[in-house]
Amino acid sequence: MNKQELAQEIAKKTGISKAKALETLNVTFDAIKGSLKKGNRVQLVGFGSFLVRKRKARTGRNPKTGQSIKIAAKKVPAFSAGSDLKKAVNK
Repeated sequence: MNKQELAQEIAKKTGISKAKALETLNVTFDAIKGSLKKGNRVQLVGFGSFLVRKRKARTGRNPKTGQSIKIAAKKVPAFSAGSDLKKAVNK
């Protein structure tokens, strides 16, 4: 399911227009991104949590040449599924 299909499903279940559902979805994603950008965790009880993990700098290897390369430290977004979501998937 992509973003358009998700917006269509939201519109169908709530009775709002697809455009309004898409706008709401975009605002939701922007709020999650903004919170993660500040380093905060977004916890949706029963669904899961979005958080930022830090990766340390490390040495890697170029698979084409075999040469060692340095990979810089960075922050990456992560998602941890909640118990209700895990149960729903495993039914």
